[in-house]
Amino acid sequence: MEKSALLKIITPVIFVVTAAFIAVLYYAPSFFFPQEIKERKQTKMVIPQVAELEAESELSAAERMAADDNMTVKTTLLEGESLVAVLTQDLDGDQMDEQIIAYRNLLEIGSPISVAYIAFDERRGEYRRMWSGSTAAERPGMVNIYSQDLIGDRSICVIVGGMTGEGEHTLTVFRKNAVSENGALGSSLEQPLFAKIAEFTIDGSITVRERERSQAYQLGHTPGQSHTIVANSRDMESSNIMDRLEITYVFNPRTNHYEQAAINRMPGAEIEQQKVRELLSGKPGVFEKFIAGLWYHTGSQGTPDSRQYIYFDPANRELIFYSEEIQQIFQWQNSGVTRLGLYISSQNISVTTLKRFLDIELESPDSLRIRVFEDVRLKINVNDSWDGSYRKAGGVRNTETGGLVTPYLDAVYNGSIGKIQFFKDGVYELYTEGTTRRGSYAFFRIDDQELLELRPGAASGGTASGGGVSRETYLVGRKPGTLESVESPGGELTLLKVRLSTKGIEEAHEAAIFLALAES
Repeated sequence: MEKSALLKIITPVIFVVTAAFIAVLYYAPSFFFPQEIKERKQTKMVIPQVAELEAESELSAAERMAADDNMTVKTTLLEGESLVAVLTQDLDGDQMDEQIIAYRNLLEIGSPISVAYIAFDERRGEYRRMWSGSTAAERPGMVNIYSQDLIGDRSICVIVGGMTGEGEHTLTVFRKNAVSENGALGSSLEQPLFAKIAEFTIDGSITVRERERSQAYQLGHTPGQSHTIVANSRDMESSNIMDRLEITYVFNPRTNHYEQAAINRMPGAEIEQQKVRELLSGKPGVFEKFIAGLWYHTGSQGTPDSRQYIYFDPANRELIFYSEEIQQIFQWQNSGVTRLGLYISSQNISVTTLKRFLDIELESPDSLRIRVFEDVRLKINVNDSWDGSYRKAGGVRNTETGGLVTPYLDAVYNGSIGKIQFFKDGVYELYTEGTTRRGSYAFFRIDDQELLELRPGAASGGTASGGGVSRETYLVGRKPGTLESVESPGGELTLLKVRLSTKGIEEAHEAAIFLALAES
């Protein structure tokens, strides 16, 4: 009887203790395995170069997922490795995402940017680094990674663009080899998972020139033509700085490498060489100051193309793209001086998964050749082609008044909107109803029409806020004979609000604003 009573007491006690142990093990495993949990938490790493999402609540679920993929790496980095960029997508068709990461070893002085392939290892049940290789890029802020079928055989090629410390463009291409017969990653010990099939370093631009592929290729029935790689550099044998060489590389299946196929000499504009040397001197800020302002796209005959504009704002580190009645604002993240101009990396302020890299080259004293590379994790409004030649708006002779359309004035005007003062440095102040609003402005010309662009900033002295105010464009009417110089602007201005669209300059159908020069 005593044993039976003792068992009745011990059995529920053991059951309760066991249940408590299981509960602690399930809800607080770190109490028993602190080191293992610490290692697991280390697998999420944030890229230091990517800005935090300021309006994360406004992003869609798809955008948040894309942003998370863009900011995390699925395994730990080694000691001294600093993450530069991440490409996350299904690279082998197994319905699971893989990653290509770019990183730099801070323990090795002057080390180039390296890349690594991260995939899920089913035998170990975790993501791990399967392969790594070096690239020619050296500057972390200028690296962009994307994948493409360059060869036309549906093999995956990883393209890594970047810059050296001397301002030269680089392009490194890795081709993914086939998996082995047993399904393991990598074909054999002798054949790496990725093979380097191209690597270029040049003082000009490097682009992939896509070739048209047949519908049979699109349907998966036949292979397609291999894309070519085209590099542009200065012609060192010419005394004209603007003369260039266009070098074309094609893929050779026998050597599994891109090889030089043709060299074409491209004569540049015969312009004043001293001015070119000053702009391309490599001094910080010189070329940025030159491109500041509004630039409009030109056609093949040099005629204005009203479909798109690019506004460079080095002071506020912004780029504004106008196209199809859409205004896209990009944060100017990094820039590097090249031997022919400037290379800029930027990020959309609204859709942080959208990045653009601009390769800007001097074409003439008032024109640029621009190539834009998209690095996008989520395809949103990226169908526009921004490549081409651009001319600077403004500085064109005004035949009506006999003066120059100067970008900046030094004058004070009174009008229905209040008192507005224009300063020589491109800043204006608007005084109205106890509030002072500051911003930047520029007068410029498209065809024979003069325009004024106001970019409002913050307000002071009142309750108004400039945070939600976008830039405004006005058609300018001047009283004939009033514009003489920056110091003596003269008379009256009529401002009519307009917008720039694919149809050109369109009125916004708002009341005109009349401004009269204030008496000094």
